[in-house]
Amino acid sequence: MGTKRVYQAVVIGSSAGGLNALKTIFLSLDKHFPFPVIVVQHMSPDADNYLATFLNSLEKIRVKEADEKEIPKAGVAYIAPPNYHLLIEHNGSFTLTVGERVNYARPSIDVLFETAAETYGDGLIGIILTGANNDGSAGLKKIKALGGTTIVQDPDEAESDTMPRAALEMAKPHHVFKLNEIATFLNSLI
Repeated sequence: MGTKRVYQAVVIGSSAGGLNALKTIFLSLDKHFPFPVIVVQHMSPDADNYLATFLNSLEKIRVKEADEKEIPKAGVAYIAPPNYHLLIEHNGSFTLTVGERVNYARPSIDVLFETAAETYGDGLIGIILTGANNDGSAGLKKIKALGGTTIVQDPDEAESDTMPRAALEMAKPHHVFKLNEIATFLNSLI
């Protein structure tokens, strides 16, 4: 008899088309989702906190921008602030940096995914959604290598299929799901 895996966190990376993809997932996410959800969405460096405000207005799980040294809480979604890389420290807290752009992006999905993989190991779920570059592929590969569960949005459904296709090729994920299937999978873990 296999033992049920104990998850600790979910990380999601999205770029072009990400607002609609995230909205679809968040609308279907159980209000009592038991893990922190940490999101990097590529955005303009001078963007306001519209994404966090918009996703929070869906009245599902609480959504906010991540703060320096904050420890992620179960059932809360955190959005990387514009123009900052979001890292997960080994003690589980957030660190925000203005380091070099990675894959032309700050925040970078790879930076979040790689540090989260090192912190959470097999307790992590990594998800790549729609996007127009290959950011997140290396990070998703690292999540898989360290025992985490990896998911990529079906590229045929993605508003921009470049990022999901790059992740499929590099990371060979465990699952390829349509957006509604991603939420169903996450809710099944409750």
